[in-house]
This record gives sequence, C-alpha cells and structure tokens, in this order.
Amino acid sequence: MLISCVFSSVSDGDADRSRWRSIRVMYFTMFLSSVGFTIVITSIWPYLKNIDESADASFLGWVVAAYSLGQMVASPLFGLWSNHRPRQEPLVCSIFINVSANIYYTYVYLPPSYNKIHMLLARTFVGIGAGNVAVVRSYVAGATSLKERTSAMANLSACQALGFILGPALQAALSFFGETGVSVNVIQLRVNMYTAPALLAACFGVINILLVILVLREHFVDDHGQLIRAINYTPEERVDVAPEVEGDIDQIAVFTSNVLFFVILFIFAVFETISTPLSMDMFAWTRKEAVFYNGIILAAIGFESILVFLVVKVVSARLVYGILILVIGFFFPTLILNNTLPTIRLAPTPPSNTSLEPTGCPSEQTWCLFTPVIHVAQYITSDILIGVGYPTCNVMSYTLYSKILGPKPQGVYMGWLTASGSGARTLGPVFVSHVYTILGPRWTFSVICGIVLAAVVLLSAMYKRLIAFSVRHGRIDD
Repeated sequence: MLISCVFSSVSDGDADRSRWRSIRVMYFTMFLSSVGFTIVITSIWPYLKNIDESADASFLGWVVAAYSLGQMVASPLFGLWSNHRPRQEPLVCSIFINVSANIYYTYVYLPPSYNKIHMLLARTFVGIGAGNVAVVRSYVAGATSLKERTSAMANLSACQALGFILGPALQAALSFFGETGVSVNVIQLRVNMYTAPALLAACFGVINILLVILVLREHFVDDHGQLIRAINYTPEERVDVAPEVEGDIDQIAVFTSNVLFFVILFIFAVFETISTPLSMDMFAWTRKEAVFYNGIILAAIGFESILVFLVVKVVSARLVYGILILVIGFFFPTLILNNTLPTIRLAPTPPSNTSLEPTGCPSEQTWCLFTPVIHVAQYITSDILIGVGYPTCNVMSYTLYSKILGPKPQGVYMGWLTASGSGARTLGPVFVSHVYTILGPRWTFSVICGIVLAAVVLLSAMYKRLIAFSVRHGRIDD
C-alpha cells in the first residue's frame, strides 16, 4: 500500500512537471504569434511601394487589416478543431500555415504583376495561422486550476506584449541588409530589410512546430487543480479531450464578456492608429520625428504593460478598475488647458527647391482652425494611463472569461473571443480615420469615452453574472 502511494506521488509529480512544460510551450507560441504580426509591420508600406508602385495608402489599410480578418475567420475554426481532436493537430497546422505564409511574403516581389494582391494574400494567410491564439488560451485555461489561472493568463499576456515589443526591434536590427540585400540565385530569393524579418519569423515557426510535437502533452485539471486527464494521443487509442461536466455555461455572461473584450481591443486599436497623425497635427512634428518619438512611447508602454501584467498576478485587480483607468486616459486629452491653436499646414503647392517637409495641422481638416492644441504633457499622461488600463483589462478579460466557461471545452468559445478582438482591431482604425479627419481629436476622444462608459454600465448591470462556473454551480465558494 505504501509503495503504491509513493509511486502515485511520483507519477503525479511527473504529470505536473509535464503540464507546466506544456504551458510554457504555449507561452512561447503566444510570443511568436505576436512577433509574427509586428516584425514586418514597420516595413510593410515601403515594401509595398517597392514591389508595386500602383499601391496607395488605402490599399495599405487593407493589407494591415488582412491579418486581423484572417485571424477572425480562423480562430473559431481552430477552436472547434481543438475541442474534438488533440490540440497538437490544430497548433501544428496553424503554425505550418504561418511559416508558409511568411515564405510567400518574401517572394511577393517575384510575380510580374499583381504584386500588391500577393502581399494582401500573404498577410491574410499569416493572420489565419495566428488563429491558433484561441487554441493556446483554451489549453492554458484547461490545464490550470482556478487559483493558478490569473497568474498563467497574465504570463500569457506578458509573452504576447513582449512579442509586440521585440517584433519592431528585430525589424530594426535586420535593417542593415538594406533594400539591395543578398541574392540567393538558386532559389530566386532576395534577402533584404523587407524579407529578412519574414524569414526569421518562419524560422521561429519551425522551432515552434518542433516544440509542439516533442514537448506538448494533453493535460486537463479541474478547478481545484486535480489532474482529470493527462493524455498522449496515439493512433491505437481514442480518448476524449475532456470529460463531460454537469451544468451549463451562462451564455449571457459569455456574450457580455465578448462585448467588453471587443470594446477594450477597439479603443486600443484606435489609440495605436491615432497616435502618429495626432502628434503630427498637434505638435507640428515631421514624419521622422513622429515615428521616432511615438516608437519610444509605444516601447515604453509595452514595458509598462509587462510590469502591469506582473502586478495584476499579485493583486488580482478587477476588470472595472482597468476600464475606469481607460476612461480617464481618453478623457484627459479632451480637457482644454489653453486657447493656442495648432500650426496650420496650408494646401500643397507646386514643388520648389526647398527640402523642408511641411508640418502642422492640414488646412483641409477644418477643425484645425478652431480646436486648441493638446499639450505634450497631456498626450504623454494619457499614454501612461492607457498603458496601465489596457493590460489590466486584457488579463482580467481572458481570466474572467475562462473562469466563466469552467471545465467545459473552451476551444470554440476562445475562438469567438479572439474573433471579437480581431474584429475590433479591424473596425477601430476605420472608425478613427473617419471621425478624426472630419471632427478632430476632442470629438474622437469624447466618443471613445462614451463607448467606454457604456461598457462600464454593461459591466455593472451584468456584474453578478460574471462569476466562475464552479462558483455559479456551488462547487466552490466565491
């Protein structure tokens, strides 16, 4: 009897170590997913103009949005797949699509025509490959106890934030190749500052596939942390991914969580999109200055977000606090602290010998003629507040959502959550480009504040329903 207990303890310890090794593979997968998005983001526009002169700024918008659209379509499908088959299958398939799409991206200069369409398709397939985010989050949610989940989700989000930070840094590091680069004639490959980042992302993807195949194992624990199922699928056996659990999921709480997550991602997409044109219009920065200073600000916000993720793990902040911080962050730039008008940039004139870049708020935007400037201090303070509110909301949204779903298979539900976020990242830039151009920054921020306040009202109304599955069914005390 004693010997069997000892062997049982050793077996449980091995399973627990295997479980955390698998979770760390998911951290790495999430990191690579975000790196794959940002590693080429700063070079897409010059690469697009390099391969196809007919491409304009509006087409660039479609190329950028293609990633989110592909992810939005693929996430629920990969989630559904993971509910009925081993998670290794959709993960390997999605990462393979991602690797193939990045290789495709490096060759879009090769066809004699329609190069911009090839780039659009390549970015769409990269987004489809990134649909595995739903599988990653559902795996981590199913492999952690209720007590472990907030910390694990925070780590996952921190890896995602780190990927967003390092992606542009890797692109900058590879810019030494220049536009000419190195040609590999045997495979008709040109390695330059545009294609090298995509090739590096493809190499990361190959490493990721090997880790998923060699290290990842299926694990499932209940809300108390007891191992329910630790399975390795083989062709000879067929085991259900998760056992049937009594009780139904609160669909109203699920819908509310998706709406709140959409709002959170929507307003952050607006913030990312508006930062460069706002700073150029308000502070009369040149394009180079706007890219440089905003790059520093976004990098600082990225590091700030990682610190917030780590703090959230300890203090278990509530979602409402993060949303309220976002309200303050977007409200701050609406305050009129002086009556100074921005520098007006007159309509374009025929080219002259001067090499100076015209700066200021373009006269075609009529609000420039009567809207006071936003102080740089206001702008930076708003950035800092958003850098605190967004990661808080992000972590708590995923954590709360996974707890609402409980021990039920989460693949499809996580797919819908990822799809709602992708939809927000697609619609946010479209919304802000129109409202900002026509009505100006204060109307834009005021509308965003109204949207966030509506989210606070929804959260308050549904607060009592947003509880863990086990608490709702009386298995664990709140």
